[in-house]
Amino acid sequence: MSFLEKTTEHPTAVTIYEYIRQNIPGISLGTVYRNLSFLVDAGKIIRIRVRDDTQRYDAFLHEHYHWQCRVCGKVGDLSMDIDPRLNDEAERQSGFKIERHELYFIGICNECSETVYASEKSP
Repeated sequence: MSFLEKTTEHPTAVTIYEYIRQNIPGISLGTVYRNLSFLVDAGKIIRIRVRDDTQRYDAFLHEHYHWQCRVCGKVGDLSMDIDPRLNDEAERQSGFKIERHELYFIGICNECSETVYASEKSP
């Protein structure tokens, strides 16, 4: 939990496991997965399922949108307001009682854009 509270990187379970293993060498990846599931179920963290179906974790509980780089897979927070009109429109179209929505934007992060766009300019 303390690792997630200190990072904005939205790490995977494996990344968290590698970090924790530095301090608790005998910990198993299964233990990390079980604890992450417990924290999600308890409402202490959120699980983000991104485009490549990788699960990422976030301790920032305020509703917010995310972005994901289509090149490196990095995930970040967006500070824009949640648009409640999306819930209303989805409810109107589907007939479902919409409780909330999750949205992430896909693009290219600053680090990758230099490489991607530089290679597009090369002959």
